[in-house]
Amino acid sequence: MTGNDKGIKVLIIGAAGMIGRKLTARLLADGRIGEKSLAGLVLADIVMPEQPRAVLAIDTVTTDLSAPGAAEALIAHRPDLIFHLAAVVSGEAEADFDKGYRINLDGTRLLFEAIRHAGQPYRPRLVFTSSIAVFGAPFPEVIGDDFIPAPLTSYGTQKAIGELLLSDYSRRGIFDGIGIRLPTICVRPGLPNKAASGFFSSIIREPLAGKEAVLPVPDDVRHSHASPRAAVAFLIHAATIDLARLGARRNLSMPGLSVTVGEEIEALRRVAGEGAVRLIRREPDPLIAHIVEGWPRAFKAERAAALGFTAEKSFDEIVRIHIDDELAGKVGP
Repeated sequence: MTGNDKGIKVLIIGAAGMIGRKLTARLLADGRIGEKSLAGLVLADIVMPEQPRAVLAIDTVTTDLSAPGAAEALIAHRPDLIFHLAAVVSGEAEADFDKGYRINLDGTRLLFEAIRHAGQPYRPRLVFTSSIAVFGAPFPEVIGDDFIPAPLTSYGTQKAIGELLLSDYSRRGIFDGIGIRLPTICVRPGLPNKAASGFFSSIIREPLAGKEAVLPVPDDVRHSHASPRAAVAFLIHAATIDLARLGARRNLSMPGLSVTVGEEIEALRRVAGEGAVRLIRREPDPLIAHIVEGWPRAFKAERAAALGFTAEKSFDEIVRIHIDDELAGKVGP
């Protein structure tokens, strides 16, 4: 990173989203990133991010990264560290081909180009959130670090292209980039989004709030998860580690907990009781089932583990984190 003793300036693109908000809160609570103090924040998204209360300078920006000049305006702040979180999520990217490519691919490349045209000696650290959707079937039960990305969805394809661009721009010294493939983040707070993976969270979140949840896939569907708390920790760790340790392979899969939907439900039963489980209604959705069928089920993230990335060890822990962080430790309406 290019920060100095006066601290570093941070740009979060996608700051209004769930992970963006939690990352902002964590950065402000810590007041620093690694050994560097936090000098300022720029929070950007397609909708206006919330303005946090803080002593340091915080700018909030409404922008469409794919619009002409938008990326250049953000890079004009010369942030030392950029978190690129913005994306059209999986289900929406599959349903709206043009929008998915415009936001997920064109927006990403325009950001990278804005950094390139800013010229040397400007060379920020860039943390890009990719996805396990870059992998497609057929794949082994457990995917290792050497498995080749071959996505079966538009979203996964857009993320895979972003990974390749990140590696090339990093190789050329334009920025110092790392791409982290997030497992499905669960339990996501708030209202459901258009992600095909949304039900993994809703079948836990809604019953914990005393509400009915719809389950569109069979109980034997297996998937890899990490909590929002772990996701924020991934991002901060990616922002501080020595990226020379990655070599030319700048993208890596994050650790996650591989469980079936049935195992999720059993964890809910253990933590919140039978009444919560009864609020789950099974309603098969062939489109969602087809999309999820093309996703990987488990990872052996040895590179990430060697670099110090960690996630939860049980789904009970993930459920309890949601209760503690979002429900003030209480279950029910």
